[in-house]
Amino acid sequence: MDRLSDLFDILKNIMQMLSVWDILDMTIVAFLIYHMVLFFSKTNSMNVVKGIFLLLAMMLLTTIGDMPVLSYLLGNAFEMGLLVVVVIFQPEIRRMLEQAGGSIKDIFGHPVRTKSIENAIAQTVLACTDMSASRTGALLVFERTVNLDSYIKTGTIVDAAPAAELLKNLFYDKAPLHDGAVIIREARVAGAACMLPLSGNQNISRDLGMRHRAGIGMSERSDAVVAIVSEETGDISIAMEGMLKRGLTPATFEQILRNELMPVEPEKKGLLGAIKKHVGAAASNDRTGEK
Repeated sequence: MDRLSDLFDILKNIMQMLSVWDILDMTIVAFLIYHMVLFFSKTNSMNVVKGIFLLLAMMLLTTIGDMPVLSYLLGNAFEMGLLVVVVIFQPEIRRMLEQAGGSIKDIFGHPVRTKSIENAIAQTVLACTDMSASRTGALLVFERTVNLDSYIKTGTIVDAAPAAELLKNLFYDKAPLHDGAVIIREARVAGAACMLPLSGNQNISRDLGMRHRAGIGMSERSDAVVAIVSEETGDISIAMEGMLKRGLTPATFEQILRNELMPVEPEKKGLLGAIKKHVGAAASNDRTGEK
């Protein structure tokens, strides 16, 4: 009991020594570490992160204990640590920065109209359903916050509304633009026959071809939503954040696209929102009473 009381006294003294800025400082650092670990856990670099944490633990051990040789070797190794981390995690760091820039763009940019996105989703589902039935291979990329200009430039600029017949004609196996991917930006077809990076994930199923590997690779390097129609089986799949969802029905396919691409309108709060909600509820009750 005395030990527990001493522990509470120590904790109390520590809390009294901390200022508001110290607590804010530790909260921000914890937040950044948590999201970095969460981000890298979705990539193939998590084992490298674990290795770095192991080396840090070893350095801490050499600091506490008397290990001059190991401490010297690890100290010299970590002098180049920042450069090594940048080289190892170059794709992941680039993706994080692009996503951060995309978030800023969302704040200051102009949102795409919901009706245009709904039409793009409907036309895409219609086209992919027909291509699935005819076993026509297709690869469609929906750009979100990460800019895909570098990939659009590898293909042919289109700039057209995503009509179902247009998408089917683009992926027709005798069409000049059927190879590569169609990239859709802001509910319009931005480019066709675009080249995408292949995934380096060694755990991908062997029965998946180049089209699926390119779709997964694109989802690993950006926050894009990638739709894939298999030429061999006609299966419809979606790749997001390096993960592949296979064998989707048209209804499920459409629902995923709507969940990921449709803008979420925040609920209106405050006095005006409460009044509007109250008036709407009263009107609804009046209509119910009339019936």
